Amino acid sequence: MGFNHLDENGAVRMVDVSDKPSTKRTAEAEAVLWVGSRLMEALRGGALAKGDALALARIAGIAATKRCAELIPLAHPLPLTHARIELDTSGDDSLKIRCRVETVGPTGVEMEAMTGASVAALTVYDMCKGVRRDISLREVVLVHKSGGRSGTYQRPD
Repeated sequence: MGFNHLDENGAVRMVDVSDKPSTKRTAEAEAVLWVGSRLMEALRGGALAKGDALALARIAGIAATKRCAELIPLAHPLPLTHARIELDTSGDDSLKIRCRVETVGPTGVEMEAMTGASVAALTVYDMCKGVRRDISLREVVLVHKSGGRSGTYQRPD
């Protein structure tokens, strides 16, 4: 198994995608943030002293998708055509954050989706750390991707 971010001498490089066809590409990533049941109730009710953490998480997550190439050194800057953050507050003690990103281009948007979900989760942590410091980001996973040569990926349940 070779890594396409390494050249023939093992030096790190950005992958050349100039010869790849532009296709519609989508990716969805999910982050799970454990906050505890009392804090989950406060998030649902918008009852935090700092304000509406969920609204701010949506904005921060979308903004992060657009800044991915500045944060991940070998990610390509991409013209995104869509970015969305969905927050599932139905859990007893954990918040699920889903980020969907789309583009038409020569490379995928998996990193943008994972960055958006991660930053949205970290934003909730920042808004809630004054109430509870043992909040934990439990996982960030790619849930779905489509487009490009490798086709469609769907994470098994």
